[in-house]
Amino acid sequence: MIEEMIFDKYPEPVKSCLIELRTLILEVALSMDEVGELEETLKWGQPSYIPSKTKSGTSIRIDADTQFGLDYALYVNCKTNLVENWRELYPAFKYGSNRSVHFSVAEELEKEKVNHMIAMALTYFSNKGAKKKL
Repeated sequence: MIEEMIFDKYPEPVKSCLIELRTLILEVALSMDEVGELEETLKWGQPSYIPSKTKSGTSIRIDADTQFGLDYALYVNCKTNLVENWRELYPAFKYGSNRSVHFSVAEELEKEKVNHMIAMALTYFSNKGAKKKL
């Protein structure tokens, strides 16, 4: 597990939002038997989460947003169809090409939808990227 101190490099309130997003990722993984324990590491200096034992899904990274100024983002592998599927399911979110969904600290995180997106990423390979409704 990476140290939570990595989040100290972010200004408030981005830091708090990223810690909340991290907590959601860890909780979703724990709630899904097919995912199992996550490996938490740094990739490109960003907190990264991957189900390394089960290999059920793709990695998720989180970081401050530098593309849209919406404050923070969740990133997935651009070779997946996850963002395409998320766009269809949740068109109101802001997306960055085929690799990210972006959030504003000024808006409350839609946890049910974000949890679903996280679950889709963490089970991407076991579900072959299938879209699953809530």
